[in-house]
Amino acid sequence: MLKKNILILLPLMVVLLSCGSSSGRADNDVRTGRAPLWVTSVESVFPAAQYAAAVGYASTREEAEENAFAALASFLGYSVERTAASFYRQAVVNGVMESWVDTAEMRSNIRAAASMNDLIGAEIRDVWFDSKDTYYAVAVMEKSAAARIYGGMLRVNLAVINNLVNMTPNERNSLNGVIRFRFAAVAADVNVSYKNAILQLGGAVSETVEGGDRFRLEARNIIRTIPMGIRVSNDRNGRISGAFTRSLTNYGFNISSRNPRYMLNANVSLMPVDLPDNPNVFYRIEVNANLTDTEMGLVLLPYNFNNTDGHFSRAEAENRSFLAAERNIGEDFTRYLTEYLTSLMPRIR
Repeated sequence: MLKKNILILLPLMVVLLSCGSSSGRADNDVRTGRAPLWVTSVESVFPAAQYAAAVGYASTREEAEENAFAALASFLGYSVERTAASFYRQAVVNGVMESWVDTAEMRSNIRAAASMNDLIGAEIRDVWFDSKDTYYAVAVMEKSAAARIYGGMLRVNLAVINNLVNMTPNERNSLNGVIRFRFAAVAADVNVSYKNAILQLGGAVSETVEGGDRFRLEARNIIRTIPMGIRVSNDRNGRISGAFTRSLTNYGFNISSRNPRYMLNANVSLMPVDLPDNPNVFYRIEVNANLTDTEMGLVLLPYNFNNTDGHFSRAEAENRSFLAAERNIGEDFTRYLTEYLTSLMPRIR
């Protein structure tokens, strides 16, 4: 019988993504005939004292295996949100988390988790087809070995959290400080799932494990104290400045003209466009902006927008141009800002 080894160390959505693409086995190794005992009584084959096991079923083999993993993960108490799970897995796989831990043993655990090779996690032990329309799969985890793995990863995350929140005041009151607290929140939420898994596997957790709410609150508090300046050249009645202000304040930034740590410098260009044989008046508007770290002298986030709009009225053609720019700032600039902050992965020196 061919087995599928899947490390269930990452949150549920990562497990599903991992196992969902790995059902390349031929159906000729699927049982048929009389149903095996585990279909109706999984503990009779995989005793609860030694194993955590769950059965999944569906109209296809792949879905049955995914459902078995999902049922096992649900038993273990996973409840990490998809975006957080993806963010956490990215940090593990790309090696960034290795720079946040202090010992060779912890770095080894991180590398093992990233490679997902030869670790005792969960596996599909058997698959049965009822010869009609339903596949059944059983996912199995050896309890004591899995509990040790989860315990090691929980301790790694605690070390990561400690390193992330241990900053100088200058580091803390910056965008890097915000992101470090936000990632600490993600790691803390993952640890809650690890703790749940360990307890369900019959293990014990001696470390203090808390969720990410405290770290998210601190990130919000920091972002409110960060002075952000806005300077727009060639604006019209403060419309472009107002659009940038709304985007940044909605994110929680404090707009200030006094010694801002971060400055958004923007320039607006409005030019008439001549379209022969068209009776309407057309204008092309361009907005170029850079969000800059004034202490480092670095451009963190460039933003560019251009659009051509027209109307039979010159005033309305200009108005439509500015409306288009305001909409784009409210949508695209806000999205770029969110993506930038989400992708910012600080390293511990």
